Amino acid sequence: MKIPWKKYDCLLIVAGFLLLLPFLKIQRTTDFIIFCVFVLSYDLLYGYMGRLSFGPMLFLGAGAYAVTLFSEHLSPNPFLALSFAVVAAAAVGALIGPIIVRTTGAAFALINLAFNQIGHFLVLIAFAKYTGGEDGMSAHFSKVGFFDVQDRTMIFVFSLFCLVLAFYLLKRLTSSPFGILLRTIKENETRARFLGYDTFLYKWGAFVISGGLAGFAGALSIMNYGYVTPSFIDPHRNVEVIFAVLIGGAGNLYGAIIGGVAYMVVSNYLATYIARWEMFLGIGLLLLVFRFRTGVWGAVTGLLASRRGEAETR
Repeated sequence: MKIPWKKYDCLLIVAGFLLLLPFLKIQRTTDFIIFCVFVLSYDLLYGYMGRLSFGPMLFLGAGAYAVTLFSEHLSPNPFLALSFAVVAAAAVGALIGPIIVRTTGAAFALINLAFNQIGHFLVLIAFAKYTGGEDGMSAHFSKVGFFDVQDRTMIFVFSLFCLVLAFYLLKRLTSSPFGILLRTIKENETRARFLGYDTFLYKWGAFVISGGLAGFAGALSIMNYGYVTPSFIDPHRNVEVIFAVLIGGAGNLYGAIIGGVAYMVVSNYLATYIARWEMFLGIGLLLLVFRFRTGVWGAVTGLLASRRGEAETR
């Protein structure tokens, strides 16, 4: 009997990260989980809408600094701070989105990078009095009921729940008419406009959702580590999430999680043994581009589909 594994994909995600625990420290595993949330946010923009951006760190940083500043000056309640971070990151997307989503191709990628550079300058120099500049600043959260940010197990469980929730919501979103139109825009935006759809609003909406989810990942990172530095908004780190999406396979939520875990394993552990580990990452990217253009998940599903087809023809 064929098992409908896609009905249990959320349980499989939970089981996968639980299996990682014996090999990684709990804080590091939580870091993997949060990075996967970030990769999911970028996959919506690049994989489903077909817009390559060089500035997703802007939204991660917006969420990270928003949750820290909120906890410092307004309320140490972690849930209020987390909510504020999501709204702040989404607001940034809503503010600059009308400018950015009107562009395509290299212009879209580079204008995102330009805004990311502006954000990095603001937290590093212009508003260093409030953000701590190069030194960053610490975040302090209060205990709410049984939820304690200082408890590593609690943060691990909460982050895993957030990842599963983000995966489920994006799965529903991408399979809805909204998600179908995003893929239509990716394939042929002119045809979508010809059919009467206001593609600008759909692109703007996807941009805001992606930014809000990236800010959510940034806020979770601060709850995991307890401090924020300009590295959370550093434009040079944009390559991390781009690599992760390409490794797993763009336009597939399963691939986003696989790519996120794969990149974190390579960047955290290959670097321990090999000084020039980026070279092997570059070689891997070349293999993906020329041999496995659909990423790891696409290659696996393609292989399974071909074998299933061979079995049916026998």
